[in-house]
Amino acid sequence: MKKLKIVIGITMLAIIGFASCQSEVDDVQGENPNTNSANSATTNNLKRTSQYDGSFDDFLDGASCSSIMLPASATVNGIQVSILSQLDYQQVIAILAESNNDQDSVVLKFPLRVKLSNYTDATVNNQTEYNAILNACTSAESSGQDAISSVNIIFPITVLTYNLSLQQTGSVLITSEQQLYTYMSNVSSTELFSVKYPIALTIADGTKMMISSDAELQAAINTSLKIEGEIAVAVQSRKKLETILVNGKYKVDAFVNAGVNSATNYKDFTINFANNLSIKAVDLVNTTFNGTYALSSQLDVFMQLNFSGNTLITALNDTWKVTSFTNGTITMQSKTNAALTLVLKQI
Repeated sequence: MKKLKIVIGITMLAIIGFASCQSEVDDVQGENPNTNSANSATTNNLKRTSQYDGSFDDFLDGASCSSIMLPASATVNGIQVSILSQLDYQQVIAILAESNNDQDSVVLKFPLRVKLSNYTDATVNNQTEYNAILNACTSAESSGQDAISSVNIIFPITVLTYNLSLQQTGSVLITSEQQLYTYMSNVSSTELFSVKYPIALTIADGTKMMISSDAELQAAINTSLKIEGEIAVAVQSRKKLETILVNGKYKVDAFVNAGVNSATNYKDFTINFANNLSIKAVDLVNTTFNGTYALSSQLDVFMQLNFSGNTLITALNDTWKVTSFTNGTITMQSKTNAALTLVLKQI
């Protein structure tokens, strides 16, 4: 009986010891690891968020799935431009911005090299070959296989590896988007993985998030894509407003500060927006007050006015959030003072 008690005692100690060791392992991999295969949604999400993002030069090539490797040459609105480094991008942008209601044209000079979404590069010899890249990009976008550039994972992260029996076989430290893309592109049919959470990431509006599961990763991606869509809508609204502005003259229909409307102070002025981003206010005796304007967009559309030479006119200087607009009326609110509003009406 005494021997039986000793055996039972040893067995219990072994069980306790095993449970203790198992607990230490579980701190790393979890009791029921949320494993993913090569075809799982999480694999696809991580692959898409880590694809090469070629959207930074879309003003030049119009393809977010790839970017043009420098040096390169192009004819921009009829002007020959040599692009030796990213510093020369500003020259292209300046040419495109000279007029805000023209039809911009960028003609690339071949051959050129491009960097593709899988981080490889290729030589493109002519427009036909380049069109094939553009078509592949369009196809990826329509099938939901393009890069999710609005979600940026903060590295390093750790990926835990498993066999098909859910036994952990190791871990991989991932330190870059390219490394993550390569890993997710090469997960075999005989292995599983899970992300060691929590991980940190930022989404389209700059919000930083801590993610604790695959489900939270999916939710963060959905949120970011929704914000990205809203940003795209704001871009289209900005472009539409650019066209409306230069097609008419305006009067100040309302200028309200803390409930007080001083629009009558501006009854003798007309405001004219030019397509070169200049603006002028003209009074009844044809005195002209010059300035500049700029349109930008985030989740909303903003108009910045910058007049000089007259205290009455310079009172309109501000960064205005465009709260609504039609072909005839533009309603705005100061970005920094919600009690200040401006309404311009086309005449």
